[in-house]
Amino acid sequence: MSTQCSCEKMAAPTKVVLLACGSFNPITNMHLRMFEIAKDYLHRIGNFQVISGIISPVHDAYGKKGLVSAKHRLEMCSQALKTSDWIKLNSWETEQEGWTETAKTLRHFRDEANSDTFKVPNQAFTSPVSCTTIPVRPARKRRRSNKNQDMNSDFLVTLRTVSSLSCFGGTLGAADNDHYEEMHYTSCTNNMNLQPVQVKLLCGADLLESFAVPGLWKDEDITEIVKKYGLVVITRSDSNPQKFIYESDVLYRYQKNIHIVTEWIFNDISSTKVRRAVSRTESIRYIVPDPVIRYIGQNKLYQMIDSEKEKD
Repeated sequence: MSTQCSCEKMAAPTKVVLLACGSFNPITNMHLRMFEIAKDYLHRIGNFQVISGIISPVHDAYGKKGLVSAKHRLEMCSQALKTSDWIKLNSWETEQEGWTETAKTLRHFRDEANSDTFKVPNQAFTSPVSCTTIPVRPARKRRRSNKNQDMNSDFLVTLRTVSSLSCFGGTLGAADNDHYEEMHYTSCTNNMNLQPVQVKLLCGADLLESFAVPGLWKDEDITEIVKKYGLVVITRSDSNPQKFIYESDVLYRYQKNIHIVTEWIFNDISSTKVRRAVSRTESIRYIVPDPVIRYIGQNKLYQMIDSEKEKD
């Protein structure tokens, strides 16, 4: 069997970072559950490999009623994420001069995910190991090579997962470093190229539907979000986001970038209900991570809230 034939049949999955923006006021188990549901779905369809999740709390200047300071929300998120080996907290939004639009936040994290400084959590590659054959062009050896040797010929190496590549947070083995100063990757097809890491916005169906609220989103931002990044929408079995997509020209045009994931295990947890329960001295255990519950109690958060319903 020819090398070209075998390579054409293999397509490296696109690396994805899942980004959740919001108040996280406070963070709940459902916020964390959304990441797990989305990762399972994207891995199951086979085109993507989720390498990291990012929680990005909104700036205090967002000005939503009942919003506690970023200091508290960041610490609650930090406490909640102690049990996750692939979701991480990022304070970039809260450190800006004011509220940052979602499209700008996506741009920032896209650039960061494709920078040399981006660190992939160690457990991001715990999915079953698969061997991928990639054509590699050898660089010059440290020692003088035989002049008659053809240094331009391609050869094939088998890499056990892309986590061994330094550009994805891995490292080359000592033996590799002895022989190669650098590795230049070629491919049999365009699909085999090392593609840029994609950042997708993780959200609930309510955010998708908010695109239709007059004046809430800029039209150009909606287009940029769904066209350049894409959405992973976690929805309940009784909702119909497909109908909403059909009724929106922009969403319909880029519907291939919108992944609808149904959460069949019904869970109606919301930060609004958590705040209300705390204000009524009702238990929120098993709804919010225990370290977050302790932090809320120690800092006397949410003891007085406006009875008016707020969105998370």
